[in-house]
Amino acid sequence: MSRIFSGIQPSGELHVGNYLGAVKNWVALQREYESYFCIVDYHAITVTYEPEDLRTRRREMAISLLAAGIDPERAVLFVQSSVPEHTELAWIFNTVTPLGELERQTQFKDKAQRQESVAVGLLTYPVLQAADILLYRADSVPVGEDQLQHLELSREIARRWNARFAADGDFFPEPKALLTPTRRIMGLDGQAKMSKSLGNTVGLLEEPDAIWAKLRPAMTDPKRVRRTDTGTPEVCNIYHLHSAFSPAPVVEEVAVNCRTAGWGCIDCKKVLLGSIDRELAPIRERAAEGRTQPKRVDEVLAAGAERAGVVAQATLGEVKMRMGFAG
Repeated sequence: MSRIFSGIQPSGELHVGNYLGAVKNWVALQREYESYFCIVDYHAITVTYEPEDLRTRRREMAISLLAAGIDPERAVLFVQSSVPEHTELAWIFNTVTPLGELERQTQFKDKAQRQESVAVGLLTYPVLQAADILLYRADSVPVGEDQLQHLELSREIARRWNARFAADGDFFPEPKALLTPTRRIMGLDGQAKMSKSLGNTVGLLEEPDAIWAKLRPAMTDPKRVRRTDTGTPEVCNIYHLHSAFSPAPVVEEVAVNCRTAGWGCIDCKKVLLGSIDRELAPIRERAAEGRTQPKRVDEVLAAGAERAGVVAQATLGEVKMRMGFAG
C-alpha cells in the first residue's frame, strides 16, 4: 500500500472545519493507504500556552479523532513529541533549507505581521512539517489548498537533501498532495476560514442546543435582508455546510428555496441543524465513552508511537549513515 502522513495541532476538541477539511477524509483514506496520523504538539508551541492546557488539549484531540472514526487497527495514531526523530530530522533539514524560501511562505508572512516579536519557530515551522512527512517517506499527504505551499517546500527539501546525500537521488520521495474533496470551510461569520482563535467555529462534540445558538445568527447571503428576498445559494456559507452534511436531494431543495424565497434563512438553518446532528450524534457518543476510558486512549497513543518509532528510527539511521554520522 502507498503511505500517507498528515498531522493536526492539538487545539482541544475538533471543530467542524477540521472534521470536514481533514479528518473525515482521513477516515476514508485509512482504508486505502498505510496511514500515519500525528497530533503535532511541537507545532502547537509557537504561540504562548500553558503546559497543563497542552496536556489536556492533546488528550481531547486524541479522543475526538478516535470518535470521528480513526481506527488504530488500520492507521497509526500518535503524538509527535513521543517520536524524537521528528525534531532531529528537522534540524538536519534546516541545514539544506534556504532562508529565502522560508521568508516567502505566505503563512509566515501573514502571522509574522501580526506579532510584535517573531519567534524563530514560526519561521522554521514548515521545516518541521517537512520532517514530519519525510520521516515516514510518505508518498502522499492529504491537505487542503492552504497547505500546498508548505507541501511544495517539503518536496524542495527532499530534492535538496537527495541531491547532496543520496547517490540514487531518490531516498526521500517527493510527496504528492491528496486534496481534500471538501472546499475550504468558512467560519460562521462568513468572513474567514473556520478557526477556533477567531471564535467562528462549531465544535464537533457540541450539543444541538449549543450548535443552534451559533447557527441562528450565522452569516448567510448578505442580499437576503427580508424573508421574501430571493438569494444566491452559492455565496451562502450555510448552503456550503448543507453540501457537506445534507443528502443531495436536501441540498437541491435548499438551493431552490433560496433562489425562490420559498424558505427564510432560519428555515434553512433548522434543516441544516438536523443534518449536522444526524452525523455528529454518534461521534459525540463515542467521545463520551472515550473520556471514561483514559487508559485505552493512552494505550492507543503509546502503541502508535511505538509503530511510528520503528519507521522513524530506520529512516533517521539511514540519513545519518549517508551524512557521515554513522557507519
